[in-house]
Parts: sequence; structure tokens; C-alpha cells
Amino acid sequence: MTKMKSRPTESAGLVAVVVYDGLSLFEYGCAVEVFGLPRPEMGDSWYRFAICAGEPGSIRGPAGIHVSADGGVEILANARTIIVPGWRGVDHPVPSQLCTALKNANERGARILSICTGAFVLAAAGLLDGKRATTHWRHAETLAARYPQIKVQADVLYIDAGNVLTSAGSAAGIDLCLHLIRRDLGPRAANHVARRLVMPPHREGGQAQYIEEPVSKRPSSTLAPLIDAIRGALDAEWSIENMAGQVAMSSRTFQRHFVGAMGTPAGEWLLLERIRRAKQLLEETDLSIDEVALMVGFGAAATLRNHFKAKLGTSPADYRRRFQAMRPE
Repeated sequence: MTKMKSRPTESAGLVAVVVYDGLSLFEYGCAVEVFGLPRPEMGDSWYRFAICAGEPGSIRGPAGIHVSADGGVEILANARTIIVPGWRGVDHPVPSQLCTALKNANERGARILSICTGAFVLAAAGLLDGKRATTHWRHAETLAARYPQIKVQADVLYIDAGNVLTSAGSAAGIDLCLHLIRRDLGPRAANHVARRLVMPPHREGGQAQYIEEPVSKRPSSTLAPLIDAIRGALDAEWSIENMAGQVAMSSRTFQRHFVGAMGTPAGEWLLLERIRRAKQLLEETDLSIDEVALMVGFGAAATLRNHFKAKLGTSPADYRRRFQAMRPE
């Protein structure tokens, strides 16, 4: 098998997944599938993987599953990335030993990632104070009420706050894991893993957790031709009135229909599509920031920078440096 060529990078480091009695098996499986399987085609920069027992005693999951850990919380002292799967219950206390180990790891610079209700573990450790965070939509209100110092967002797939990352329900955890691979090793590596998982290569963290009525891919779908037209001409002037006229609706009816179908207002969806395309151009081309801004419909580089800062917490130039596509030598 031919090894994938990658841009020069430091080692992706050790990924430690925290396990506990009452383990959420699917979320644990997501971490194992993404980071824990051998991937010789990825070369020497691929992650190392370890299973960390978050508490003493036996570790059992549903359906008679027993898990054997590689060690206790001392493993976290050497991990570059720590993953906390969904916790055993939002009302179950988090062991103080685990909280302390997570805080220590965070203070030395480790990235800590939660899947689903794993956010409650990060919250108990104080790692989400003053930060934006998400969890499964069913538990978002509980998280916000219990920890008012956290800026809980219930309507997104995941949030990257630098060294602390949170995701919504189980499948969103895979999206966040793929996002982290993009951060570390670039889009080609993330796309390769996504293909192995038979997953879409990239979903924006700002997408809604669920939508009431997905847009049909059939040509007869009301919105599908409009969606295709917008994606094919992001540099065009797409006002709400213009979009509504394309599907022969009033602006008010169109906006209501769009939210029901796409899970987000049309203006916000258009903004995310432009950012998505801008990221792709920054990753895969040498176009200038000004050229990228024009091609995706932002008009000026300053506007592109403002949107990147608001949505991604970085600049287009910094994004390009971190995510420049890995090209063959």
C-alpha cells in the first residue's frame, strides 16, 4: 500500500480515550474507529492511541461488554489529545481524580475533546468556564442551567475553542474527530479517514444538530436547484428576495420553508457556504486572500477576515498555514 505523502509536521502524538464503568459504547467506538486503528498508509506522523481508566475498578459497557484499560489517569500526563466519550449520566458525579488529571493536562497544553454528554465531565473539571460549548440537544438546557458560566450552544455540531473541543450527539463526535485530524495533518488525511468510515469528508461545526426535513437530491425538489445554483455561483448577489424569486415564493414564505428544510436561516446558510468554499480554496490553491474573497462572494479581503474571525476564531492567512493541502512532491 502506498503511503500518503504529508507536509512536514510534528508528530500527531498520543490520543488517550477515557473509559469508565457504564461506558457509552458508541461514543467510545467513535474514538477507536478514528484514532485507534492501525493506519500504516498514513506514515509515521499518525497518532498513537491509549485507553485510560478514569476511575478504579471494573469497566463495563452495555450488552456485557468489558473494557481493559492500558492504565489509569497517569496516562493523561503524556497525552497530546484526550477524548472523553459521553458520560454515564448527566446526574452522575465525576470522580475528583479524573477532574484533577484533566485540569492538569489542560494546563500543560493538551487538547481535550468531549463527545455528547462528555461535556459534563469537562464542565465538572472547570475546563469550559467562560467558553462556548455544546452537547447533545436533549441535555443542553441542563448543562446551561447547571453551569451558567458556560456559553452553551445547542444548535451546532461541534465547537473548537482551541485546546478544548466539544461535540453534540454521537455522530457529531466523528465530525469533530475528523476536524481535529484536519487541524493536525491537513484535509487529505481527514478525507482519507472519512472515506474509510464511509462518512462525508467534512461537516461544518456550525451546522444544525438536526433538521426537520432534509432537502431532497431529486431534481423535482423545491430547493435543490436553488442550492445547486448558489453553490455554483457564490460570487453572485444572493439576497433573500433574489433567492425567494428563484423558487417563486414570497420572502417570508421562503425563509420559513428554508429553515424547515435546511435547519438554518438562508442568510446564515449562505454565509457558511461561502466560508466553506473559502476554506477549500485556501487549502488547495495559492490564490491570494483578495482573490478568494472575490470568488466566494465576500468582495473584499477585510470582509473575509471578519467572517473567519467570527466563525473560526482565526484569520484566512493563519488558516492557510494550518490547513494548507498536502500536495504530492
